[in-house]
Amino acid sequence: MKSIQKLVLFAGLGLSLVACSPSAENTNAEDLAVVKNYVKAVESLDYDAMNNFLADNYLGLGPSYGDSTNKTQAVNSWKFNASNLYKKIEHTKAQYAYVSIPEGGGKGNWIASWSELKITFQNEQTVMIWANSNYQVSDGKIVKSLTFYNEADALRQLGYDFFPVE
Repeated sequence: MKSIQKLVLFAGLGLSLVACSPSAENTNAEDLAVVKNYVKAVESLDYDAMNNFLADNYLGLGPSYGDSTNKTQAVNSWKFNASNLYKKIEHTKAQYAYVSIPEGGGKGNWIASWSELKITFQNEQTVMIWANSNYQVSDGKIVKSLTFYNEADALRQLGYDFFPVE
């Protein structure tokens, strides 16, 4: 009988500890909201909101190997591109997944995003690309992003041809 009482006591204690700690589902929902709101800010070209969703120590990587940007560069790049290149950016299809990496260089909470993007340029040309962006979120801010898409495919859709160097 005493062993059952101990088991009930330990189970109750364990449940109370779990109930008092933040759940992964809450973190998942909060981090997902940060990323989705950042994506909305990008689509609406809301630079103040973009700035607010990126951490001061933000690091953006991609789409090419070796590409990197900090918070100020990222927001300024969106401003420049919206003024000189893009007319509209739409995530016509998007899927999101939450991943928690417990250790190593990528340790932390991540939201992975797979999107079909429709980019309309100021000259009215459009391209459709598949993009994969992974956002590391900490304390309600995006601290890191990794973005990948086929730059050559976007250029091909704009009419560029590629020839091998001889």
